[in-house]
Amino acid sequence: MAYARPGDIVSRRKGLVMHRGVALGGGRVLHNTPFRGEHVCSEREFRAGKRMYISSPGVTERHRRVSRVHHHLDSGRGYNLLTNNCEHTVTRATSGEARSPQLHSWVLGGGFAAAAFAVTRNPMVAAAAYAAGRKLSAKLTQGIHRRR
Repeated sequence: MAYARPGDIVSRRKGLVMHRGVALGGGRVLHNTPFRGEHVCSEREFRAGKRMYISSPGVTERHRRVSRVHHHLDSGRGYNLLTNNCEHTVTRATSGEARSPQLHSWVLGGGFAAAAFAVTRNPMVAAAAYAAGRKLSAKLTQGIHRRR
């Protein structure tokens, strides 16, 4: 079995969202779950029987990520959906800044949907506003990453 390389971002489907972690090499993954908080597990445990997707950085970025991740390993932070979910863990460990694009997308989409429904009382308009909010969130996130 081929393992993800150190510094790779690994993901798998978890209901409506993607669960994320950082590969440490040797079949180990740093991730964050509600019951265990931030911890290291095997790729097999991380996969939980699902397909695992791997996003690999370039050589220079891989070196930076690996260095950052190893400093982050002993943090022992607990899970919090809003302030320390799996994406917060991955982005904090790899870039030094905690972010959760999926959470941002859901919140912005939900806000747009609620506002649209409050004004129109039409569920179809609210659904369209939700989709527009999620799309806007993705564009905003991409714009932030391009500027760095």
